Amino acid sequence: MVDQAEQDDAAARLDRQRGLARVVDRNVRALVARRAAEDRRKRTSERVADRITGFTGSMRFVYIHLLLFGTWIVVNVGLVPGLPRFDPSFVILAMAASVEAIFLSTFVLISQNRMAELADKRADLDLQVSLLAEHEISRMLALVHRMAEKLGIEEAADPELHELAQDVHPEAVLDKIEENANNFGRDGQPRRDGAA
Repeated sequence: MVDQAEQDDAAARLDRQRGLARVVDRNVRALVARRAAEDRRKRTSERVADRITGFTGSMRFVYIHLLLFGTWIVVNVGLVPGLPRFDPSFVILAMAASVEAIFLSTFVLISQNRMAELADKRADLDLQVSLLAEHEISRMLALVHRMAEKLGIEEAADPELHELAQDVHPEAVLDKIEENANNFGRDGQPRRDGAA
């Protein structure tokens, strides 16, 4: 039996042959492990909702409903000789479909809420990574700017370089976004006084 370290080494060699960096392999493995851990932490109700939502979003579900509803309608229209019409006004069918729709929409909402929560976590992670990258780039730009000044490179005097070397404060950016959202409509035109 091959142990985990040998499998990891083999996977790393294959990735290098494909031209992937080790960090890519590490990141992919970390993401897969994180998703597996999140799946293990799901409550039973979330697992049930996900399974039901997964099934109701499949073509098998559509085919089953086509067969059931089609048969129900054909029988109750009176097209099948020898079978009595048990729901000639389709009241029972309408009630069953309505109750099913209520429950299915609830399961879909449960799954969507959980997915939105995961999306929020991922968006927070994206923001943190972006802020870290921006900070690192700002620090590098400041260092390169100082080196250019020492070497007497003309572009070092560009005032925009000094501005770019400053860290961006996310709360200031959010304030500016909100300010612009309040001052401009969705069409990009300035709002008139009193317009919301």
